[in-house]
Amino acid sequence: MATTEERVQELERKRAELKARLAEVGDMRPGSLVERYRRCGKVNCHCAGEGAEGHGPSWSLTREVGGKTVTRVVPANAVPEVREQIGEYRRFRGLTRELVEASEQLCDARLAAERDAIPPEDGEKRGSRRRLGRKS
Repeated sequence: MATTEERVQELERKRAELKARLAEVGDMRPGSLVERYRRCGKVNCHCAGEGAEGHGPSWSLTREVGGKTVTRVVPANAVPEVREQIGEYRRFRGLTRELVEASEQLCDARLAAERDAIPPEDGEKRGSRRRLGRKS
């Protein structure tokens, strides 16, 4: 079992690693890329036939801005780049989530280390050790 100080050092290393990985994140954008096919409405067009796929694909990037859904058309030649940017955004979100969790654990471990470093007064009870965290 690791000591409190070893746990603090381990969490500091993890936090430093996550910060370094965050620095490597490239261009990013939130949203979803959607492939769409549409029917033009002309009676004699190939898209009007039953089971026809329609015209397309056309690509749309959809995301929420200020509580409203915003959609932008993405040119077909930009689709691979936009996919990569969306992937980088998802990676960024995952790394920040991990960084917050590691930082919270580090703060808790430092509090425990400080508590353990203070010797109890003669005859004073230290009380039970409760794990800091969320209640179920």
